[in-house]
Amino acid sequence: MSEEPTAENQSPSRPTGWLIGFVLAGLAVLVMGFVIIQVVGQDEVAAAAPETATTAAAGSDGGGVAGGDVSAGAAVYSGTCQACHGPDGVGIEGLGKALAASEFVQALTDEELVAMIATGRPSGDPDNTTGVDMPGKGGNPSLSDGDLQDVVAYMRTLQ
Repeated sequence: MSEEPTAENQSPSRPTGWLIGFVLAGLAVLVMGFVIIQVVGQDEVAAAAPETATTAAAGSDGGGVAGGDVSAGAAVYSGTCQACHGPDGVGIEGLGKALAASEFVQALTDEELVAMIATGRPSGDPDNTTGVDMPGKGGNPSLSDGDLQDVVAYMRTLQ
């Protein structure tokens, strides 16, 4: 016969509430991103990029990211960055800043943007205005330097 739970025989409480909600919300955003990619398809993502998809957009230093491919960057962006920075870089409140028409993006050289994306920005950084960690490589450690250059080339088209 089982005993009713009492203060003496209960196991320690497990994290609930906000933690579970935060984890579920994060998973929902990731699933939505993958569903959008599957529904829209890679061809349409690439088609949404400007006509100069195989050339890098000009950076704030007047030059493009060496080897940056806008259409490849659009695909990486939609699979990794879009979850926090939103479609077309419009941002998602409480997650990621808008990248489209961003003074921050415009002020950095392509190389500085690649380095920033590679390392991310912890919530404790004084320049972090969202209070949310930006993980290095957007939380996707499999991204190469070339992938990051492609993302920067795509980001330049949002300016």
